[in-house]
Amino acid sequence: MHRLRTCAARLRPLAASRTVQNYSHKQPAAPRTFQPIRCFTAPVAAEPFLSGTSSNYVEEMYFAWLENPKSVHKSWDVFFRNANAGAPPGMAYQSPPPLGMSLSGLASAQSLVSAQPNVEKLVEDHLAVQSLIRAYQIRGHHVAQLDPLGIMDADLDSFVPADIITSSDKLGFYGLDESDLDKVFRLPTTTFIGGSESALPLREIIRRLEMAYCQHIGVEFMFINDLEQCQWIREKFEKPGVMQFTLDEKRTLLARMVRATRFEEFLQRKWSSEKRFGLEGCESLIPALKTIIDRSSANGVDNVIMGMPHRGRLNVLANVIRKELEQIFCQFDSKLEAADEGSGDVKYHLGMYHRRINRVTERDITLSLMANPSHLEAVDPVVQGKTKAEQFYCGDTDGKKVMSILLHGDAAFAGQGIVYETFHLSDLPSYTTHGTVHVVVNNQIGFTTDPRMARSSPYPTDVARVVNAPIFHVNADDPEAVMYVCNVAAEWRATFHKDVVVDLVSPSTPRNGHNEMDEPMFTQPLMYKQIKKQKPVLQKYAERLTSEGAVTQQEYEEEISKYDKICEEAYERSKDEKIMHIKHWLDSPWPGFFTLDGQPKSMSCPHTGLSEEDLTHIGEVASSVPVEDFTVHGGLKRILKSRADMIKSRTVDWALGEYMAFGSLLKEGINVRLSGQDVERGTFSHRHHVLHDQNVDKRTCIPMNHLWPNQAPYTVCNSSLSEYGVLGFELGFAMASPNALVLWEAQFGDFNNTAQGIIDQFISPGQAKWVRQNGIVLLLPHGMEGMGPEHSSARPERFLQMCNDDSDMFPKITDDFAVRQLYDCNWIVVNCSTPANYFHVLRRQILQPFRKPLIIFTPKSLLRHPEAKSSFNDMNSVTWDKDVCLINNNNNNNNNNYNVCLFVCLFLHRDYELNRERTARGMEADVAIARIEVFCACCLHLVKAEVERFPNAELVWCQEEHKNQGYYDYVKPRIRTTINRERPVWYAGRDPAAAPATGNKHTHLQELKRFLDTTFNMEAFKGLS
Repeated sequence: MHRLRTCAARLRPLAASRTVQNYSHKQPAAPRTFQPIRCFTAPVAAEPFLSGTSSNYVEEMYFAWLENPKSVHKSWDVFFRNANAGAPPGMAYQSPPPLGMSLSGLASAQSLVSAQPNVEKLVEDHLAVQSLIRAYQIRGHHVAQLDPLGIMDADLDSFVPADIITSSDKLGFYGLDESDLDKVFRLPTTTFIGGSESALPLREIIRRLEMAYCQHIGVEFMFINDLEQCQWIREKFEKPGVMQFTLDEKRTLLARMVRATRFEEFLQRKWSSEKRFGLEGCESLIPALKTIIDRSSANGVDNVIMGMPHRGRLNVLANVIRKELEQIFCQFDSKLEAADEGSGDVKYHLGMYHRRINRVTERDITLSLMANPSHLEAVDPVVQGKTKAEQFYCGDTDGKKVMSILLHGDAAFAGQGIVYETFHLSDLPSYTTHGTVHVVVNNQIGFTTDPRMARSSPYPTDVARVVNAPIFHVNADDPEAVMYVCNVAAEWRATFHKDVVVDLVSPSTPRNGHNEMDEPMFTQPLMYKQIKKQKPVLQKYAERLTSEGAVTQQEYEEEISKYDKICEEAYERSKDEKIMHIKHWLDSPWPGFFTLDGQPKSMSCPHTGLSEEDLTHIGEVASSVPVEDFTVHGGLKRILKSRADMIKSRTVDWALGEYMAFGSLLKEGINVRLSGQDVERGTFSHRHHVLHDQNVDKRTCIPMNHLWPNQAPYTVCNSSLSEYGVLGFELGFAMASPNALVLWEAQFGDFNNTAQGIIDQFISPGQAKWVRQNGIVLLLPHGMEGMGPEHSSARPERFLQMCNDDSDMFPKITDDFAVRQLYDCNWIVVNCSTPANYFHVLRRQILQPFRKPLIIFTPKSLLRHPEAKSSFNDMNSVTWDKDVCLINNNNNNNNNNYNVCLFVCLFLHRDYELNRERTARGMEADVAIARIEVFCACCLHLVKAEVERFPNAELVWCQEEHKNQGYYDYVKPRIRTTINRERPVWYAGRDPAAAPATGNKHTHLQELKRFLDTTFNMEAFKGLS
């Protein structure tokens, strides 16, 4: 076919010939492509039947001949055979033999057809061209001109793939040679380089592939296993003329580059010695983000939630979120006083929430930039969680109205595991945000670490390939290429609702090093010598537009002067700012929940009890299957029956107590979301909130969603095997609204330590740093039950160490003391020992007039302990008071002469053992036992009252954890504060140890026996004081 196409091309009218000549003369080849050395100018014989008006007919005849040579006239058969044998067009045609011609004469006339048609060669050549096209689609990004400095390949490899044509001799890889360059080939359906043309000369095919894949944009997408998505990307980057911009678009892009660049220069002039982690070198990030937001707004998005590291944050706040410039500039004033309670945070960690008009689309849009710590990428799952929540509350089931944008650094994107965890949430039903646009500021260095020492993958973005996210690499020094790529990324997200990555490859950002006080020449001398030679990207783009006539030099200078004036005026206004209000930087406001000055509307907590009628109704649903023709497992039938029996006897176990709390909140319009590993059934098979039909695959029922006609929805979802990512996600979900109970349950309590970054940087200090309250609940299974060192302790000592209450200060008792104490603490830490207490603490979490993180150490074997049950009486009459904070264990209230007052923090089965042991040893009159259930805020007034009842007793703290773990180091100084340090507080329990528990069953039983013996040894503490 290629020979026929060549013939047809040569024999067309002059206009067609000139078109072909234009391919090699008027359109410059890509810089990496060999220079053309031949022209389509060879003279050929004109043939009337191959004229321009007949060429389509000839092609049709040719395809028919390929299928069956006998289907065409003999003269056509001869022509096609000769053409395939290599004969020029003028000689390939043979006139039909005259009538009556002898067979010998006919044989002489057909002497040129001695060769068989070379169909195999024809097919091979076309397959070679298809392979070449595919090679550019797969590996073109490896030779794209991505590094603005020109000293390093973005993929860390200077090797050019063998199947990329960079010189004419490399055609041999495909079985082609230089003589094939001018041949015309039909294009496959897997490319769009032809535009409206179905065939092109090989030389033009290569040139267009170079322009599409090997210039300032490198496209990674051929690993995607969806044909429609691959075709969509091919069309966006291969179609001729796609990267065209109007004059207005170019001028807008220039204005945005001016703002991004002059903002950094203004900060450098005014505060040259201040750390600000500027954006110099990658100023095109600002128009990139604005382009994504503009295109997404045009597609219907009205809420964008963003997360980013500290690099360039001030510029994003100023020019994307549109934070008032004076509010940013005053942050540099060392005399600025803090007006809010809490410790605050540095300016390049703060967030912002702003609703404004998008001037490009003239539509309202809400922009939120999340506050975050210096722990790079830790904010990623938090942003995703908040995005999911916003979609949930506005009924955006497809992600068409709310979206997220995540910014990353190249070293962190490759090095931080939380990036991988977050990506793996992207397609899970209860976690998907229906596509996130990831923008990587790739400054080709990690502080001082060369990328060749910082990652094993070719690109820092390779982690995104695990979820089939396309990756668009782009040279950040080409603003128009950046703008185009960001438009495509936004369109991809709107079309397929999948993640996409934009990799902005820039000179090292900033030009001054990691921060403004750094000296990068110590470690990257060559790179920074080259950087100093570089023109700023704004200057290069302005010169380009000036040469094109898009703007004049005067217009450019006026744009600069205009923005400089805006900055100077804002700087003057910033001098009037004397007080910093952190709440002005709040990223997640809760309108109507607080007073106008951000305070709780009251300092009282409503009754947490529930009516008998509601308790009974919830229990009946919890013990039934509210769906017809639904077959449950036989073992589950027994569990449901036992629940029904408990309801009849007006009692609940742990699972039912939780059910009561959730169900009652749903009735009150409070959304409940429970997430974590295996939470639907429960790690210990106690919960069973999702029922599975035993006869129909994937048919499920959630009885909790069948409680009331107009109840709030209940979401319970098994998570991926991730703690860091999932806890961060749930934290973000809880951030969106105060009217939701959001819980994360660890499979075992000690697994929380793999999410320590979220706990330490967000949950514990979040309100102090960012004036941002959060009601997230952590359920951490805990207990020393012989399961080994990894499944025993939830590490309560770590949570208590981070409590902000003062161990040396006894709180002032006031009318609102109980609620005030909770409000003043940074989080609430409890160890509930009864289902009723668990029920009350969950309800109080929502009913109190503020939000605090709640840490609950939950039981394991106690879940099925026959004595671990609560009566309805404990759930419909008790408010959160002394009965829950501190419990007397069957002490004789008339006996004030106990020798030992034993304060304990034990789950009920251990507590029962203590009671039984006390009885067995006949020590009911000697040892008083009081259970403490709430630690932060610690119920010191109740402890004080209990201690005063036994003035002569030794005070002993008893716990099952080792002495250097658990609660002892926290409670000892606080108990002593309540008694003015007049008596010591002794310890009874396991000795100090490095591991939380033993892995040997025999050793565990010995420790338990020694624990009980020590606790009731009346002589143990005599003479020690």
